[in-house]
Amino acid sequence: MMKRHYKAILPAAFSCAAYNLYFLFLLPEVKGAYLFYLDFLVFLVLALIFGTDFLKDRQRQARKREALRRDCVVFGEFPDSEDKDIAAHDIAILEERQQEQFMMNCELQDYFAKWCHEVKIPLAASLLIAEKIEELSLKNTMREQLERINKQLHSALLGAKIQSSLFDLQIRETNLMECVKNAIHNNQFFLIRNHFTLKIQDNVDRLVYTDPSWLTYVLDQLISNAVKYSCSKESPCLAIYADSTDGTGNESGDGTVRLFVEDNGEGIKESDIRRIFEKGYTGSSYHNGQYRSTGMGLYMASVILQRLGHEINAESEYGKGTKFVIEFHYDKNVRFPGDL
Repeated sequence: MMKRHYKAILPAAFSCAAYNLYFLFLLPEVKGAYLFYLDFLVFLVLALIFGTDFLKDRQRQARKREALRRDCVVFGEFPDSEDKDIAAHDIAILEERQQEQFMMNCELQDYFAKWCHEVKIPLAASLLIAEKIEELSLKNTMREQLERINKQLHSALLGAKIQSSLFDLQIRETNLMECVKNAIHNNQFFLIRNHFTLKIQDNVDRLVYTDPSWLTYVLDQLISNAVKYSCSKESPCLAIYADSTDGTGNESGDGTVRLFVEDNGEGIKESDIRRIFEKGYTGSSYHNGQYRSTGMGLYMASVILQRLGHEINAESEYGKGTKFVIEFHYDKNVRFPGDL
């Protein structure tokens, strides 16, 4: 406020000098006492204005010093302020709060991960106990629910790891067939229960550079989706195959390797296909009310593949099935730790 009035001193002084010169040279018959009286009034008004501003500025400075000693954001108390000290104080407070929140989130993720590992022990014991149930229908029902809990627990654990700032990746030369077999093993109960026909071509047996653990998790999600949305079919089928190109359409060991995961389930509507990898998106069909989708499985799969440097796309015809395509790009001029 004071600075704003200080900037007006020069124009005010110029105006005062101008009317004084006007009175002295253009109105010589006017008494000098009148000019002196007018100057006195102007000076008095300016003194009152600047004196009031000076007192207000002193009060504001005192409030500012008191505010800067507090551990909270104080900009709201000085809405018209451009003071750098206030801005620096508030930035420091916000950065400290952000760091505290980050540490709390890290501790919560660590606790959640440990909790998931602890729950796996009684869950494994429950699966063993369920095998001893003699009544077949009760045994299958109990086993199904426990397997669902196991899959949800595994997804929650990996989801917590994805959100962590210490997202660990171990990129190495990996056989796609091993990842596919591990993912099928993880879903074998539901594949058998829903009488799936598996068609895994030999061309899946090829090497790519990826993290096998995270790729297996992605394949888990794709196979789980195939099971979930194909169980209404009389003869559900899951086909997994691969090919590779050198970027010109020719078969080659370099360039791009594509892994296909195709099912004959209910498919995806054209209006939904562009959004299936969005966080929390569950689609418009709601799967006939049979499943309560969270919309997180494909989202997490896409996040993982993006961090791995891979791409995922989907093709579908509603009512006939869905095909997911994972692309592994490899530049022969780039060296990985496994090449050394």
